Amino acid sequence: MADLCGVILAAGASSRMGRDKALLPWPATEPASTQRDSPTLLSAHIAALKPLTRAIVVVAGHNADSLAPIISQCGAALAINPAPERGQFSSLQIGLRKVIDLGCDSAAITPVDCAPLDTETLASLRTAFDEAQASDHWAIAPNSNGRNGHPLFVSHQLIDAFLAAPSTSNARDIKRAHSGRFVSVPVAIPNLAANINTPAEYQAMIVKS
Repeated sequence: MADLCGVILAAGASSRMGRDKALLPWPATEPASTQRDSPTLLSAHIAALKPLTRAIVVVAGHNADSLAPIISQCGAALAINPAPERGQFSSLQIGLRKVIDLGCDSAAITPVDCAPLDTETLASLRTAFDEAQASDHWAIAPNSNGRNGHPLFVSHQLIDAFLAAPSTSNARDIKRAHSGRFVSVPVAIPNLAANINTPAEYQAMIVKS
């Protein structure tokens, strides 16, 4: 089995949401909870990935100070992107370097602004990932209605490819270059590829979460 590390990308400015998406109450509620210790989208992602992984890395940006208490309380590691305006790929590279520093050889990667998957689905994806690696594949992603979602499970070969790319690259092009090494795994989650970028998208999750 792969020595798996979770990577949660949470360095974005959340400009369209108007507040840090990592700190949104989760499950989504109406009205939004204001309790200090209420679960957040970030803490929910950490809790979801913990049973599958040896360690979890959260990549933060200028919001590091506000996320650090949650990261520490949940037993994850913090990696800081000092210039998140360079784009999400820069955060991905920083997170993957931390994965290697922690002694892991593979990663389950998710942006913070999507709904965490349930325990059963994640466990099945972990099994599918180990099987895919045994057949010389480098990565798997959950798929619903013809669209891939997260987490993206990647082997050390794809980690190496991500880290070897210029910082101006993007993950999509690198994945496309190695598309023959990818497996899409069907899951029964209709809103798998839904993003949570705006207040309206968050409100829609109140019904679906």
